[in-house]
Amino acid sequence: MSDTVPGIGERAAAPVFTTLVDAATLAAHLGDPDWKIVDCRHRLHDTGYGERAYAESHLPGAVFLHLDRDLSAPMNGRNGRHPLPDPALLAQRLAAAGLLGERTQVVAYDDAGGMFAARLWWLLRWLGHAQVAVLDGGVDAWRGEGRPFSCVAPLAADAAVPPLPAPEMLHSALVDAATIEAGLERGELCLIDARSPERFRGENETLDPFGGHIPGARNRFFGNNLDAEGRFRPAAELRADFLTVLDGVPPERAVMYCGSGVTACHNLLALEIAGLSGPRLYPGSWSEWCTPGEDGQPQRPLAS
Repeated sequence: MSDTVPGIGERAAAPVFTTLVDAATLAAHLGDPDWKIVDCRHRLHDTGYGERAYAESHLPGAVFLHLDRDLSAPMNGRNGRHPLPDPALLAQRLAAAGLLGERTQVVAYDDAGGMFAARLWWLLRWLGHAQVAVLDGGVDAWRGEGRPFSCVAPLAADAAVPPLPAPEMLHSALVDAATIEAGLERGELCLIDARSPERFRGENETLDPFGGHIPGARNRFFGNNLDAEGRFRPAAELRADFLTVLDGVPPERAVMYCGSGVTACHNLLALEIAGLSGPRLYPGSWSEWCTPGEDGQPQRPLAS
């Protein structure tokens, strides 16, 4: 989706992209210094996959960011599998990759339907950088159109870190476990779980110590945001689907979560495409919620 950004001179009239960009548009901007491409490929069961794939070939000019090292904080056994990074440290890392310039249009891609690219999309917006989009269809769409690949890594950027949003603005995009417990008790929140229906029901859980979901949550599998070709479905279809899941709840009262706060961002991207802005993210997600206590038992209520 394209938009315009006012107040930055001649750039103001140029289209920018805040949700999705297609392969043809991105190809037209290869070599444009204001466009930065980020390879976000990753596999949960093979965490070195993305770097190997990037070294073998990637979109021309793309930099690589690792989900665990660059887009997450270290785990401490209580904060889930992909903890939200400290915003100041994240800003330093993204600025070093050249992604936070005032005129910079960022395009993130992966080979998993946007599953990991959406994490970077959300993080950049969280830091106040709205000019970020996901490559619709990812590597498959790029390759399917015969677009070029490269094995040359770009030189490191040397960019200043822009001011961060105020702490209250950063906090307003998130909820924590305590807020969820209190909000569910008072009926103030609508939790939407992005995991597959099987994991939502507690079946075939291989990533976290317990299966199930947060009591009261509704399931909206992130994979349902995509069509058979791995591209995002039309905005009208996404809107109808999410309005059904919300069932009258305003988007501002909705909270997205998943296994570790990654695919929840895919639902947040789909909601933005659908024109349903305002939901928040529970970064710790199920992997934090179901953390065992010293007795090995869950510390919070579970449902299946």
